[in-house]
Amino acid sequence: MDFFERQRQVKRLSFRLILLYVLAVLAIVVVVCLVVAFALGAFEAPAAELAWLMFWTAVLTGGSILLASLFRTIGLRAGGGKVARDLGGVLVPEDTTDLRLRRLRNVVEEVALASGVPVPEVYVLEDEPGINAFAAGWSPADAAVAVTRGALDRLNRDELQGVIAHEFSHVLNGDMRINIRLIGLLFGILFLAIVGRTFLYAGAFGGGRERRDNQGSNPLPLIGIALIVAGSIGVFAGRLIQASVSRQREYLADASAVQFTRQTSGIAGALKKIGGLETGSRLSTPKIDEVGHMLFGEARLRSLFATHPPLADRIRALEPGFDPAQLTALAQKWRAAPPSGLAEDAAMGLSLAEEGGALPGHDTRMAVRPDAVAASVGAPQQPAYHRAESILERFPPEILARARRGDTAPALVFGLLLSEQPEVADSQLAALRDRHGEAVAADTVAAAGRLAGLHPLLRLPLAQLCFPALRAHPAATRQDLLGTIDTLARADGRVSVFEYALSRLLHRDLYEATYDSPPWPVRPRSLPACRNAIASLLAVLARAGHPDEASAEHAYHVGLAMILPGQPVPMTAPQHGVLALDAAWPMLDGLAPQDKSLLIQAVVAVISEDGTMTVAEQELTRTICGMLHCPLPPLTALPA
Repeated sequence: MDFFERQRQVKRLSFRLILLYVLAVLAIVVVVCLVVAFALGAFEAPAAELAWLMFWTAVLTGGSILLASLFRTIGLRAGGGKVARDLGGVLVPEDTTDLRLRRLRNVVEEVALASGVPVPEVYVLEDEPGINAFAAGWSPADAAVAVTRGALDRLNRDELQGVIAHEFSHVLNGDMRINIRLIGLLFGILFLAIVGRTFLYAGAFGGGRERRDNQGSNPLPLIGIALIVAGSIGVFAGRLIQASVSRQREYLADASAVQFTRQTSGIAGALKKIGGLETGSRLSTPKIDEVGHMLFGEARLRSLFATHPPLADRIRALEPGFDPAQLTALAQKWRAAPPSGLAEDAAMGLSLAEEGGALPGHDTRMAVRPDAVAASVGAPQQPAYHRAESILERFPPEILARARRGDTAPALVFGLLLSEQPEVADSQLAALRDRHGEAVAADTVAAAGRLAGLHPLLRLPLAQLCFPALRAHPAATRQDLLGTIDTLARADGRVSVFEYALSRLLHRDLYEATYDSPPWPVRPRSLPACRNAIASLLAVLARAGHPDEASAEHAYHVGLAMILPGQPVPMTAPQHGVLALDAAWPMLDGLAPQDKSLLIQAVVAVISEDGTMTVAEQELTRTICGMLHCPLPPLTALPA
């Protein structure tokens, strides 16, 4: 199952989630109406009075559930970091010297770079000794990854890598958005139980002598019991919804992690430690009912309506010969001496950051197939992970340090977007002086100097590494950064296609992190409706990547025939150069998943008309895929 098929499944799953939620709300409303009517003796009242009571009870009950869900959902608009902080998560600082935290940050950065998504915020649940983790957020741009203190202390690097790869599969597959939406919906369903306890307390302990003198006439206890019963139905329905949404996806995420790391021992080892240690994967937070579906491991002791498959089944899916009796032996071994992740790393000769090998030369060409590129979207393999390790190794320590700091990352990004054409760079610097003053312009020039000669494979990853520092700024500062990035992209309309695409990708990710939605309304679009947008994109790429008009025209028509067969559109030079693509992205981002797959194949066909790509062309392809919300791993890992 490829990325695009998973996207279609996520849409169907979203529909099923809403349907189950509506059915749960209706069931709760019916129960509350019946019990309230019984408590008030309304069944003996005239039909009109009974109907009036039922109507308003239903309105108040349903309205309370919906408002509670809406309130919780609005509270989660701050993104994945909000979920992590609600569970007691502590943000891991970028300059940490703690060996366990440094190892965690390295693994998260490597997996993010290999996946083609911005580096998320990283949190640790310090008060949780069990082994667990989760990824949360509305999109990769506002995502956060959190692990428990137990995972940090007990897992070795391979196991931690497997767990993080598992969580990133939820990020890539769109599960994360469903998970955070489900938190809001479940809160509304569970809300009535809280209100019911309040009514029961008020009826049982309030009212003093008046309550004692009117035994049996106070309806509050009965109404409270009704709401608690309704809330129990909500808990039952919530766990049923969680189980129906979560179980199968956990198998898929485990398989994706194995595909990514090319080893079963990592994630299987983490699952065995969950089964062998007394703390397991349990969490102590009272919010388990809200977040159980999004965790790496089962957070409760009870297995009824478990959000995850049985632990032994998950391990057996990875290691078919696994015997559950092994967990008993491990439990006895670890009862006396619990495992230490760092000690196991030292015994295996693993370091905080792994070595990934050399990067290809600037002029290296690699054979590619359009269908192979499209099939690799959202499906990083082990070579992509090794490429990410190589990329991190190649960055000078000073640049890495600046990318991770909030006060220096903006100038580094501006330097990254500064054009190599002197006259365009002068125009960009003039715009920077107007917006931020001479000091920022000077810092940008200095940053551009540090980045001079940067390997083409490092430019997009550097933007990904800078992203957490940019996102950490206050909303007003982020809005200002959005304006500056937009200004740099529009400098005289003469920036290169890659400079333009990188600036738009940064702008879009920062916008989504600030406003929790794309900078354009995403409406479903068909390929015929996007003919002009497709033609504009392919024409810009053809003219930028081919030395003469004839070869550009040939490449353009090869790509066009791949996505719009039998629908010839003459190649015309866009009136505003690369800026013409600003009007194309909202259209193209609305394409159905299977149509985006065709578009990516057409883009690859245009860029690699001779069947090969340079390193710079590979990164241009990855950047364009990012604009379409189709994260692509480093192409050097692709088969020809």
